[in-house]
Amino acid sequence: MHQLEDEPHGDDTAGNGLLSRRHWLQLGAGTAAAAVMTPLLAQESIDQEPWRSGSGAPPSVYGDRPSMASLQREQISVHPMGRQAGASSTPLQLLNGTITPNGLHFERHHSGIPEIDPVSHKLTVHGLVARPLTFDYDALLRYPMQSRVLFLECSGNSYRNTLAGALDETAGGLHGLISSAEWTGVPLHFLLDEAGVDASAQWVIAEGADAAGMNRSVPLSLALNDAMIALYQNGEPLRRSQGFPMRLLVPGCEGNLSVKWLRSLKLLDQPAQTREETSKYTDLTLDGKAAQFSLRMQAKSVITSPSGKMRLGRQGVYEISGLAWSGNGSIRRVEVSADGGRSWAEAMLQSEPGPMRAVRFRIPWRWQGQPAVLQSRAVDSAGNVQPTRASALANVAPGFSYHFNGIQSWQVNANGSVRNVYA
Repeated sequence: MHQLEDEPHGDDTAGNGLLSRRHWLQLGAGTAAAAVMTPLLAQESIDQEPWRSGSGAPPSVYGDRPSMASLQREQISVHPMGRQAGASSTPLQLLNGTITPNGLHFERHHSGIPEIDPVSHKLTVHGLVARPLTFDYDALLRYPMQSRVLFLECSGNSYRNTLAGALDETAGGLHGLISSAEWTGVPLHFLLDEAGVDASAQWVIAEGADAAGMNRSVPLSLALNDAMIALYQNGEPLRRSQGFPMRLLVPGCEGNLSVKWLRSLKLLDQPAQTREETSKYTDLTLDGKAAQFSLRMQAKSVITSPSGKMRLGRQGVYEISGLAWSGNGSIRRVEVSADGGRSWAEAMLQSEPGPMRAVRFRIPWRWQGQPAVLQSRAVDSAGNVQPTRASALANVAPGFSYHFNGIQSWQVNANGSVRNVYA
């Protein structure tokens, strides 16, 4: 490991070149434009403008994406004995802002994507209720709805950074089981209030209509508070891969709890102890005990630019940017280090924070060819601070990797190449 600067100097706000936002603005557009980060596969410059020589394409029935953007999900993994079970990741390093396009939202399926007829599909509320009820898709569309911008994260997200050796991967390849969207649907408490929840009920057992019959136990307190029956994502009806015609959405909690293709909500006085909350999605500790129902996702952040497999071109000032989120409230601040955690500077939260809402953070950084280790750490409104990788794994049994939120480290080498490291 190369020796890094320990102390800030000059107009630095922290060690190894981190600058204040004011200095970034004072540099002016000319300097900023000269420091555009270039991926390994850079686009060739275009000297001519052939698109001006004639009329363009007519309107289309559904919009397309920019041809220059090679946007697709990555780290697509499938089960060796059944390709229908698997996951695909959001390419975090290719996106900006906080909203994930629907076609790039991460996927996780246990038995493939069912093709459900919304006319015949039904959602039943039963169990410890006064009046069992059944709703079809059209009935739910007539209920009052709400729209909320929320993140959704798989509890297995970032598990690849729990492995013994650091993988040379992109930000999406390591952390892409996190996405954000504006979700619109019916607050679940409307349906539960109408059914009349019995005083003895403490849990809601949600079951999907996929072949796996995916089911999870949701504490009634969560169901009555924030949960919704989501029908729309970023303004359009849910896509099949995201649970069309309806899914449960439990904000701030592990994605597995937000059951897709929802068909049943059963009220019970105890959890169902399903496979997904016993043998799976539990946290095995070094003493051999497994903690169940660790439902809320913890304070977390990741720098998406510069990040793994990218390369800095010319020396100059770059903008370090990334995402931060927490299931325990709002992001209060994000700190960034360019010297492997020796010194920290507070980044600007460029998007509006909110409960269970991912934010975009940014901070300028002067790179003059010096080696660096870039890190970020999130602090949420409950006072939780994102831990180091070592701290996050301190009491975790080998081979278990749910709910990992350790700090990500990106090493920038003297030639500008960026790769994942453990620091």
